[in-house]
This record gives sequence, structure tokens and C-alpha cells, in this order.
Amino acid sequence: MHLRWRLAVPDPQEEALCAWLEARGSSAFYREADPPRACYAYFPPDREAPDPAGLAAFPGVDLLEAEPFGDEDWLAKSREGFGAFEVGARFHVRPLWDGTPGPADRLDLVVNPGLAFGTGGHETTRLCMALLEELATAGRLGGPILDIGAGTGILSLAAHLLGGRALTAFDIDPDCGPAMEELIQLNAHLLKGAKPYESFVGTLDHPRVQGPYAGLLANILLETIQELLPRMAEVAAPGAWLVASGILAERTDEALVSLVSHGFKPVKVLKEGEWIAVLAERVAA
Repeated sequence: MHLRWRLAVPDPQEEALCAWLEARGSSAFYREADPPRACYAYFPPDREAPDPAGLAAFPGVDLLEAEPFGDEDWLAKSREGFGAFEVGARFHVRPLWDGTPGPADRLDLVVNPGLAFGTGGHETTRLCMALLEELATAGRLGGPILDIGAGTGILSLAAHLLGGRALTAFDIDPDCGPAMEELIQLNAHLLKGAKPYESFVGTLDHPRVQGPYAGLLANILLETIQELLPRMAEVAAPGAWLVASGILAERTDEALVSLVSHGFKPVKVLKEGEWIAVLAERVAA
């Protein structure tokens, strides 16, 4: 029998909990886009679910339901809780099993909810997409652009659809390699044969990272941003923009100080729920 956990998860615990569940056999994890925004974790029949007592390590996380189900119910259960939604002023996001296109005045993105981070449903992704819309309006997506910790590649895809060019997306997680390729296939209806970004699995020190870049995307955890800022400053051209998120609002001051200390001048901060995204610019040396 398959097993599905439905969980109440405070935003600050989501990333760590997802990693904990994946390490213990979860085959998929996602959060509902609409209230109450429950989280779901799935365990295949050949893996024993972890002891729920381990959830005590994550303050505020509560296991609401543990539901076993058979193979015949897998598809239906995996699709519950993830529906279509709008992001920013330009985007409509729907799961791959929803065949209903979005409004004609919006870009209709198709995603595959799963372990690779980046379906558009999380506040940080939505905030980054909103900042990309502003950069597009200002004519600043000409590239080259580097997407650091790209997950599924949704931000690179959004940037391309907004007019961005010369995009490179990468992530250290091996699962993200196939996910980035799949996202391109799922959105062939928008791309019309164009390849929105080059992608690879690796780190910021990979040989394929070749600046200077006119723009950087970093929707990752603040601790990781802080670790990578020296290298990000090296590959960013003078005046380059940086969209950074994965930052809890309670750590806004810390994030801004870190950016300034590495040569990035904060220009704008957007907030949604407990999260923020920052638009900053590389100060000329």
C-alpha cells in the first residue's frame, strides 16, 4: 500500500522537513497553493514510512492524517491539493494533469509537482516572478542571466517568456537535472521550439559558469546565499541585478547587510506571508 501524510507545516520548517522526508523515502512532497496550504508527503509501497515521532524535531509541524491507499488510487491521490493558480500579472500555473488553459492574457505554465523545488506555488517563487516582471518592464532581461539553485527551472522559464535571453540554470540536486528538462517539454506550447535555458547539475564553481552576468537569480535559503555571495559578486557584471529569495521576513536586516557587505545594493524588497524577495544591484568596483 502507498501512504500519504497530510501535514501542517509552518513556512520556516518547510525546506528542512522536505529534506528530512526525502532522506527517509518520501517519493514526493508539495504544499497546497490555496489555504489552508497543507503539505503532502508520499511514500511508495516498498519503503517504510519514518516514525512520526521524528517530526518533533520540527517546531510547529503536525501530522494531520496518515492515509494508506492502493495502486489504483495513486493518480487521484497524488493530484489532490494542487490546482491551477495565477502568479503576478502575467502568469497562470497549472499541474500537468489539468488540461484547461489559463486566461488568454496570461502565460500558461505547466508544472509537475514533486520533490524538485519550484512549482510557482511557494511565496518565494511568486515573489521572484513578480520581480522578473518588473525587470522585463524595465528592459533588463537581455542577459546573460544565471539561475542559481534553479530547482525545476521555473524562474528561468519565466524570465525567458518575459523576454530574457542567454539563460543558464543549474542546481546541485541530481533530481533537478531531469526536472529542468521536463519543464521545457511540458511548456512546448509556449516555447514553440525555442530552448529557454541551458541547464546542468553542479555548483557555482562549475566550468559552465562563465560571467560576467547581467542578472542573477537565487531563490535558495539565506544561509546558502550568504555562502555563495563572494562567488556571485565575482561573476556579476557591474550594475548587474540580483533577485534573491528563500529569505524569511524576520531575517530581512541580516539579508540586506549580507548583500551590502558583498557589493550588492538593495533596491527593492517584496514581502508575502513570512517570506521576502530582494532586488539588488552589483555596485561597480
